[in-house]
Amino acid sequence: MTTATEKNIPQPIRCAIYTRKSTEEGLDQEFNSLDSQREAAEAFIASQRQEGWRLVPDRYDDGGYSGSNMERPGLTLLLRDIEAGRIDCVVVYKVDRLSRSLLDFSKIVERFDRHQVTFVSITQSFNTTSSMGRLTLNILLSFAQFEREIISERIRDKVGASKRKGKYTGGPPVLGYDVDRVNKKLVINEEEAELVRFIFNRFLKVGSTTLLAAELNKLGHITKEFKTVKGTMHPGRSWNKTHLYRIFHNPIYVGEVSYKGQTYPGEHQAIITRDLWDKVHSILKENYRVRAAHTRAKTPALLKGIIRCGHCGCSMSPTFTRRHGKQYRYYLCLHASKNGYSTCPLATVAAGTIEEQVMNQLRAVFRTPEIIAQTFRAAKAQPEIGLEYSERQVCEAFERLDPLWDTLFPAEQTRVVQLLVEQVIVSMNELHIRIRREGLHSIAAELNEAAQIAEQRKDENECRTNVAG
Repeated sequence: MTTATEKNIPQPIRCAIYTRKSTEEGLDQEFNSLDSQREAAEAFIASQRQEGWRLVPDRYDDGGYSGSNMERPGLTLLLRDIEAGRIDCVVVYKVDRLSRSLLDFSKIVERFDRHQVTFVSITQSFNTTSSMGRLTLNILLSFAQFEREIISERIRDKVGASKRKGKYTGGPPVLGYDVDRVNKKLVINEEEAELVRFIFNRFLKVGSTTLLAAELNKLGHITKEFKTVKGTMHPGRSWNKTHLYRIFHNPIYVGEVSYKGQTYPGEHQAIITRDLWDKVHSILKENYRVRAAHTRAKTPALLKGIIRCGHCGCSMSPTFTRRHGKQYRYYLCLHASKNGYSTCPLATVAAGTIEEQVMNQLRAVFRTPEIIAQTFRAAKAQPEIGLEYSERQVCEAFERLDPLWDTLFPAEQTRVVQLLVEQVIVSMNELHIRIRREGLHSIAAELNEAAQIAEQRKDENECRTNVAG
């Protein structure tokens, strides 16, 4: 039999206190910010003892973690214990201790709701058990997010002002410099600085970032290795031309700091002279003009954008070279272009040879009756083409491909191939062509149109011949 006293005993509410501080500053003190938050929360829970509130013994503290994301060990442990059914109520000093992101906070509250866990902020006098508490919570969190955005803007303005004064504003150190974290300045690392000078001077003689990267790797050099404030080690890596371009375009090496496209005199010492910098950049600009000329050159690139290296999985781009006054076209593996030809067993393929092989395979495909039938059915199912086909017309269109091909301009040839082929994968001893099936329904129209153009040219030439005669 239940007594009146037993009826008045409230159901125990297991309360967990969550505390957070964005930075590690002051956490080594005997009584820090986390302790202050917890002390206030403990006092609040004690004041609710008559309601059955009881403090759980586990601590959920995040010192040195931002509230803008969910990657926090204390929060992770808290959510894990909630899902295990060990907690009924979460108590915080302020709402933004749990999260500064409205989106993240809504996700946290949803997880609370799934496990019937309430949420209480002791300095803002509300909880999530009522609709008014939820409304107040969202309003407060919106202001917290607004405050965070204002702080971010102030930080960006401060960084901009510092950079315009040439000050170091953080970020990973670059090769040749170490960070004096006490004075917040860059100081020269003499051993690395020698390597930087070698890189700039050697480029004047080599003139190629790919060759220079290969030489650095052969000599056993690696990129910058460093340790973060939190102790995470970032090891050095093998060189490639991207690393070198970053060095060559970083004005820090001539004692300057860049900010939004402008450079300002820096507080740190330069490693190389302005004269050396200018000489290197004159070579880079010349190389750029050469590359741009190659890009603008009106050379056929039948497989541009659809050919890939079967060894590296990278795209292959069209390029050419001249020897003894003759031009030779190639497709170059981008991995080999970036890391050196020795890194890819294929590296380059002769453009004319591979294009001829592709066309031979296409011709064989289009002579297959099954392909012709499939194309005919696809064409009939596409009334937007605007042409009425018979199977005989489709066969004639494909039969016309061989004699018609050589009469087409390079741009027309490229258009036809791009319509038919989705991808060409080339290896040392193998060539694989992936047909663009969805494009087959319009190839007959393309071929017939090209044939008409060729016939018109033929008639025009005959007319000119007759008139001249």
